[in-house]
Amino acid sequence: MKLESRYAIITGAGQGLGVAIAETFVAEGASVLLCARTERHLRDVQQRLKSRAAPGQQVLIQAADVASFADVDALVGMALSRFPHIDILVNNAGVYGPIGNIEDVDWQDWTEAISINLMGTVYPCRAVIPHFKARKYGKIVNLSGGGATNPLPRVSAYAASKAAVVRFTETLAGEVAGFAVDVNAIAPGALATRLMDQLIEAGPERAGLEFHARMTKIRDEGGTPLEKGAALAVYLASAASDGITGRLISAVWDPWADLQARREELRGSDIYTLRRIVPKDRGRDWGDG
Repeated sequence: MKLESRYAIITGAGQGLGVAIAETFVAEGASVLLCARTERHLRDVQQRLKSRAAPGQQVLIQAADVASFADVDALVGMALSRFPHIDILVNNAGVYGPIGNIEDVDWQDWTEAISINLMGTVYPCRAVIPHFKARKYGKIVNLSGGGATNPLPRVSAYAASKAAVVRFTETLAGEVAGFAVDVNAIAPGALATRLMDQLIEAGPERAGLEFHARMTKIRDEGGTPLEKGAALAVYLASAASDGITGRLISAVWDPWADLQARREELRGSDIYTLRRIVPKDRGRDWGDG
């Protein structure tokens, strides 16, 4: 029971990866407050998880839009009123946003995607940080993705916001370093969820022929199991990862289950971070870097 007696807020928990994280957290002993924009989805998840929870475990829900500051304040207020404290914040809520060339997409949709993916991560962090600092302990797990480390033409709002989430994760980790608050980001892999369906439904003309074909192939093959990202979220929310902070960790490619043995090697290094590549990094002798 890696999360026994821990209390967590999980956003975007009405479907997809958010549900998988919630299920795994409850299985590992955590009490959870789940949020999403659609209350009906939340009630279905709550009913299922309550039947699996042990005596004393709480499974709470609250409809909330993470892009709304008032909704986030109410969500954190509810957690503080119903839980003895908050140990964990998982920022999973996210959207692809409009798909197409930047000059063609609806601008309101583009800025809304930035609000959900970026501000919907930053503001919940801002809301819980005073509580974490007062307790001198806390775990923040932000969901990033392939958009953070690779250009994604025609999915620019998603790519830009997810890259910003990673740099914010690194920056916030530095701000709270003296308070035993760990802040990390997860790249969960290519997930066959409603987001991928949305991209495929956009068609090759809007999404790009090569990217559309690759996503269709991944969907047809089943994508990365949701359980991989959920298991990494548990690890980063547990005491086993104490002191590992400011990292972007791949659920698929990185040996994260043993990272605690590399804690000192990670500290002070730029491993699992976003950095600029200079000529000498690629064996070139031009430029000062």
